[in-house]
Formats: sequence, C-alpha cells, structure tokens
Amino acid sequence: MGPSGCGKSTLLNIIGGLLEADSGSISLTEFEYGTYPPSRVVDVRRKGVGWIFQDFHLVDRLSALDNVIFALELSGVPSSQAESQAMDALRKVGLSDRMNFIPDQLSGGQRQRVAIARAISGSRPLILADEPTGNLDVKSAEGILDLFKELCEDYGISVLMVTHDPNLASKADRMLLLRDGVTAASDIRSAWGVGGNS
Repeated sequence: MGPSGCGKSTLLNIIGGLLEADSGSISLTEFEYGTYPPSRVVDVRRKGVGWIFQDFHLVDRLSALDNVIFALELSGVPSSQAESQAMDALRKVGLSDRMNFIPDQLSGGQRQRVAIARAISGSRPLILADEPTGNLDVKSAEGILDLFKELCEDYGISVLMVTHDPNLASKADRMLLLRDGVTAASDIRSAWGVGGNS
C-alpha cells in the first residue's frame, strides 16, 4: 500500500523482471536477479511470475481457454501440454463452465478469474497483482481476494498485491506501506485501523 507515485508498481515491475533495480537482489525459487537488465531475466517472466492487471489484458477474440493457452505457449509450454494446463487453471478459479466464452460474454469478476488462471498456469510460484480489484464491484473484489487466499493455501502460490484500499489489504497475511520508494512501515494493520487474518 501507499500513495500514488510511491513506487508500488515500480517494485512489482522489478520483481517481475520488467525493470532493472538500482541495487539489491531478488531470490525467487531458482532465480537470482535484481540488478540485471530485463533481457537477462526472460525466464523469470516466463516461468517465475504470473501477472494480473486491473484491466484484465485478455485477447477479445479468444475464448477464456484460448487466452490461457496463448499465454502458456508464449512462455514456452508445448502446445501438446498447454490445453490441459489451461483447463486445470480455469478449473482452479471456478470457470470450468465458461472455458469457451469470449471476454465480452463474461462478467468483470469472471474476466479477472481468466486473468488469474492465465497467471497461475504453468505452475508459477508468484503472482504479481497490480490493483487487481480496481475495476470490480465490492462483491466481485471480495471473491477475487478469497480466491487468492485459496490459491495460497491449497497450491502454495504467493501473491504480491498492490492496492489503495486498506480494507482489501487487511485480508492479506502481511501489509507493507511504501513511501518514496522505500518501505515506510511493515505489517501496518494497526496504523490503518483495520483488522487482519489470524
């Protein structure tokens, strides 16, 4: 959490291998990086992290299933394996009955679930979520957060989420406050006056 311009999205982009850090290092499973340029951490983007954005970033003409397959194939998964992995990811997010629907046929919450399926497909250990509930109504947003918790508990996936909403952030296991590109406070629930998970 933190005010606009404090470095939240920049931090996600560094962790996701899209930007090079000025200093420091990142350790993610077998990947060690941080001050490497994006051209040297392609495998981090392909196999280490999945991205979820506020605006979904789905291909309009592709079905939910084909959106996930497309992402898997781009990350190097052979076509022969991509369909079964995509179907498994869509089942995990509760969309087994919507696999053949295109984005225009899905609600905002369902589109975000397709984006989550795309992010978790290929067994990536980390999901980077930049304002993933920003375009959703309160009920859909709570459903997405419940899904994140389930993915963490049932499949060992970690989620690093950026949000401006302290009530949504309070559902996380840990909250950080960024200010001017540095961590200003760690586990800030009491500072925001919100409860958290036990």
